[in-house]
Amino acid sequence: MAPHANDESGNAGGMSMHESSTPAGFTVQSPNVKYSDADITSKYTYRTTDVSFANGGFSAAPKETVYDFKTERKVGKVGVMLVGWGGNNGTTVTAGILANRRKLEWETREGLRAANYYGSVVMSSTVKLGTDTKTGKDVNIPLQSLLPMAHPNDLTIGGWDISGMDLAAAMDRAQVLEPTLKSLVRKEMVSMKPLPSIYYPDFIAANQEDRADNVIAGSKASMEHVEHLRKDIRDFKSANGLDKVIVLWTANTERYADLVPGVNDTADNMMKAIADGHPEIAPSTVFAVACILESAPFINGSPQNTFVPGCIQLAEKHGAFLGGDDFKSGQTKMKSALVDFMINAGIKLTSIASYNHLGNNDGKNLSSQKQFRSKEISKSNVVDDMVAANNVLYKEGEHPDHTVVIKYMPAVGDNKRALDEYYAEIFLGGHQTISMFNVCEDSLLASPLIIDLVLIAELFTRVQWRKNGEQDWKSFHSVLSVLSYMLKAPLTPPGTPVVNALAKQRSALINIMKACVGLEPENDMTLEHKLF
Repeated sequence: MAPHANDESGNAGGMSMHESSTPAGFTVQSPNVKYSDADITSKYTYRTTDVSFANGGFSAAPKETVYDFKTERKVGKVGVMLVGWGGNNGTTVTAGILANRRKLEWETREGLRAANYYGSVVMSSTVKLGTDTKTGKDVNIPLQSLLPMAHPNDLTIGGWDISGMDLAAAMDRAQVLEPTLKSLVRKEMVSMKPLPSIYYPDFIAANQEDRADNVIAGSKASMEHVEHLRKDIRDFKSANGLDKVIVLWTANTERYADLVPGVNDTADNMMKAIADGHPEIAPSTVFAVACILESAPFINGSPQNTFVPGCIQLAEKHGAFLGGDDFKSGQTKMKSALVDFMINAGIKLTSIASYNHLGNNDGKNLSSQKQFRSKEISKSNVVDDMVAANNVLYKEGEHPDHTVVIKYMPAVGDNKRALDEYYAEIFLGGHQTISMFNVCEDSLLASPLIIDLVLIAELFTRVQWRKNGEQDWKSFHSVLSVLSYMLKAPLTPPGTPVVNALAKQRSALINIMKACVGLEPENDMTLEHKLF
């Protein structure tokens, strides 16, 4: 990608980016794939297995369903608005995109460092395209090359924060980045200032009150707040000449909202509850509603139950996209991978003890019990589907003991310490204990996930599908479960199973993208090497 010669500050509290080149692509040679200037269309045969139980045994039958996919090729100009823009993640994402866009290098005590997108599955991982016909070797390409996707260097960034600090000062407060890197991006970031946000003290820890100097008047939900946020999105879009805006919550963890019949159980009840200023309508839900009404995809990067049933129903009604919940960055990603390995290896995991201490503002907020409970739930449920999938190891109702502890330790800052013990039963009553110590530079792990969530959400605004033979194209379900790889508590459409297993989540994302260009799912049988 060619370096950019100049930097440009956007309007409406935003940072504007220029065009950058996209990775080299490929062409699928198949009668099932058609390319036009506007779209890529594919005919894809989805193969599954239907299982029924009768006469004391299972009956399995292969099933084929043919789908058509259509992907709009033009990406357009994309903006992202972060709720909590002045926090650790928001300032780190912004500085990181600036650094990558300008191809910055900076000195550290370990030597010279250069900007990269390590940690981003879209920008820094590859997928197998196929096998070279001449050499028989696998051909791997960047994931971002599978379909036309936005590039993070081209994103226009803005957002809201309850703290009015400019982003340069907020970057200093976060204590995440190297001083030499901060000095290189300071000039641009000092001109960036978050828009005022909504602040309902009952939903976040009392220790956050001293930061709340940049707030919209009113301490409970109201339609005035919804309309204010809608106008912010429209103004940001217009001022920066954007084709679409993605909104992502990277602000403080809220307490769980109580699910109250007649309040947040249906779309109509929720909208009335907002108008009435009901105390169980969370700030994040107000943001979600504003985004739904503006057709701006909204992603929740914190563990609270933003997407109450009424919110999901409203999104379905308007055909708007939602994704959540809670970034899956360090400890939980390791837990997802390790538990999946152990259970698939036939090892009976009987207990998991997870301890964390961290010193950033997230840790300070989580020192309040109500906010910690939201995080505890999202961290504790990540093994459920893996356990449920193995009825040899676990009988009905059986589940490993699982405890999560988080403590606030200011001295360690953004360098979260995560200690885990996995205790398992093995052959003939034996036991295995795996202890793991993981130092997670929290914001440097979470920031690439924010980029991935934005890029993938944007992609799926341009993908449509239909069953073969139907006339009308449809969008994906309002709940974008393809984002699950990046989220601890993946939200799925009502009534559908939750998948936490990391490998399954990644395969689902890649194979759906492959289906859009008529390619088969990843196949590791390698029969061409085994049968001759």
